Formats: sequence, C-alpha cells, structure tokens
Amino acid sequence: MAALNEPVKMFIVQSLACFETPQQVVEAVKQDYRLEITRQQVALYDPTKVAGRNLSKKLKDLFERSRKDFRKNIEDIAIANKAFRLNELQKMYEDSGRNKRAKQNILKQAFQETDGRVTRQEVTGKDGGPLESIQTTVSKEAYLKARERILDEY
Repeated sequence: MAALNEPVKMFIVQSLACFETPQQVVEAVKQDYRLEITRQQVALYDPTKVAGRNLSKKLKDLFERSRKDFRKNIEDIAIANKAFRLNELQKMYEDSGRNKRAKQNILKQAFQETDGRVTRQEVTGKDGGPLESIQTTVSKEAYLKARERILDEY
C-alpha cells in the first residue's frame, strides 16, 4: 500500500464526495499523480463506508463540504442543462445516418425533453408561492344533478 501525501488524500476525498466510484478514483490518481493504489485503499477515505470510519476530522469535514457544494452546484454540470442535452441529441440525430430506429429513439427522447417528461418541474403559484386551492362542499343531490346534466350533454 503506497503512502499518500496530503494533496492526494484530499483529491481522493473530494472525488468520492462527487460520487465517483473507487475504480474511477484509482484511475484518476494513477493518471494525475502517477501512483498505484487499490480500490480498498480509496475506500479508507470515504466516511460513508465502514472502511472510512477512522478518517480524520479534517478529511471528514472536507468530504461533507465537497458533497454539499457538489449537490448545490448541479447547474455547473453541462448535462444537467436542457439546452445542452437537446444540442447533444441533435448531434446524435445528425450522426445516425440512415439508421431509422436510432433516429426514432432520438426523436422520442427530444420530445420527452421538450415536453417536460424527463426533467422534474415544480409548479408554483404567483411569485413562487404555493398554488391556490379552493375547496367547496357539495351536497350529494347537487353532485348527482350536475353529473346527470353533463352526461346528458355528452
């Protein structure tokens, strides 16, 4: 097991806080720092795992802060942006050539993106407040009369 210096430890903790897998972290450390480490060694720096239960307070705080920032700044991730996703779908559509099935699937995905089925949308009332709801009580006779009238019109 290679001894890790402080910058490498911080890199590992921040990568794990951004939901990267231990294997992805191993590969990133190998590429960026030219160090060979194992997935088990990476797991020692994840305070959400049993292996990381003895992590120093400094690194635990770094993990929590990094995870909080990551979750808060989701807009910084390109694929979270609807315009980016539609642009990528357009490129995939153009690159699909004569593959009709791929084009059909891409068109369906683009429709779902623009129709709001893929992204979660919050509906709010005036000035971002809650929606106004009106509740009224109706007698059974009035309901049956209105229902009969609607059914007759239909």
